[in-house]
Amino acid sequence: MSMQSNLDALYRQVIMDHYKNPRNRGEIVGDALTVNMNNPSCGDKIQLHLKVDGDVVRDARFTGEGCSISLSSASMMTETVMGKTVDEALELSGIFFGIVQGEDYDDEKYDLGDVEALQGVTKFPARIKCATLAWKAMEKGLDKD
Repeated sequence: MSMQSNLDALYRQVIMDHYKNPRNRGEIVGDALTVNMNNPSCGDKIQLHLKVDGDVVRDARFTGEGCSISLSSASMMTETVMGKTVDEALELSGIFFGIVQGEDYDDEKYDLGDVEALQGVTKFPARIKCATLAWKAMEKGLDKD
């Protein structure tokens, strides 16, 4: 088995772990931003809940239904942005949109953790919308304009 095959298998395991054991699934009780997004082409639906205190994302949770890519991406995104400033979360989102389209990023500067497992989505263009759904919801919720 080649090194790339081993890496692909590991990434699939990480994605399935987040799908079967989602992190931060649920709602935030109390004052929170709520954003609903859906992908009509495949039926994925995400409701994202964000608690922003000052300029920091204190909590991020999601509910919804969809494919393994969509829900695992939501799980990974919530883990990634909690504790980050709004600007940092939006910057990480931009990096994520790049990597699912095959762009490189500075992995010395940015630790994406499990999110790196979604790099392989670039091989399946129809699944990019699935992977980016929760991230688009986060950007919409944190939009400062």
